[in-house]
Amino acid sequence: MPPRPPRLVFLLNSAQRRLHQWMAMEQERAAIAGERLPTPAQSGVLFTLASTDGLSMGQLALALDLAPSAVSGLVQRMELLGWLERRASDTDARTLRVWLSPEGVALLPALRTALGRINARLGQGFSPEELQTVGRWLEHVQALGDVHA
Repeated sequence: MPPRPPRLVFLLNSAQRRLHQWMAMEQERAAIAGERLPTPAQSGVLFTLASTDGLSMGQLALALDLAPSAVSGLVQRMELLGWLERRASDTDARTLRVWLSPEGVALLPALRTALGRINARLGQGFSPEELQTVGRWLEHVQALGDVHA
């Protein structure tokens, strides 16, 4: 009798919940230690702007796969923290562009280190080939729900 196929939907949802719980615990540890770490969503904004600074709000929403309304609140909170700034576009004053501030740039090395630790822990016990397959599968799942395709 062939092995039962994995319960992919359940496993994916469960893994996402566990990852969020794990990240929340790390945030709590940092807060207790007196550190102010960006949330995973805020980290995504910082990493995205680090590779392409000055995105419009719409471009940022698309890059992060978030609703524009969610990005608007996220950017507003991050601006209050001094990690980024919004400025009118040079070509269209109705369009706001988002830029990293020096304080936001200063967060990136620690975030990259933390992300490296997280990815290493997530990949423990798996070969590079297996991780490539997992990555390819997750990209496949993303593409299935891609409303932009």
